[in-house]
Amino acid sequence: MEETKSQVEIEEAAKVLKLLGDKTRLSMMALMEEDECCVCEFVELFNMSQPSVSQHLRKLRDVGLVVEERRGQWIFFRVNPDHLAYPMVKSLLQHLPSQQVKLIELEQRGLRVCCD
Repeated sequence: MEETKSQVEIEEAAKVLKLLGDKTRLSMMALMEEDECCVCEFVELFNMSQPSVSQHLRKLRDVGLVVEERRGQWIFFRVNPDHLAYPMVKSLLQHLPSQQVKLIELEQRGLRVCCD
């Protein structure tokens, strides 16, 4: 049965949901579901310091919800579709408004992928 494959143990589900219970991390996941993002883009979008943004991303990375790719001195993050809880996370994110407009506005301001 296909559904059994995507079942997540309660402990793992609780860990993931606790992380996504934070508004900033939930918003970051919604943005990364739209497209990969650089730390500098999150700094602009959330009006937060780079260390604060990095702390949120570290928590998501440490449980494997996001993966990072280093390009020179910059690090880009995207949702990890191979994580066991990804189907649950994807389902959750589908209930949120699209974040594409935030990425478009960032691009219009000349700040999209500003690290390249």
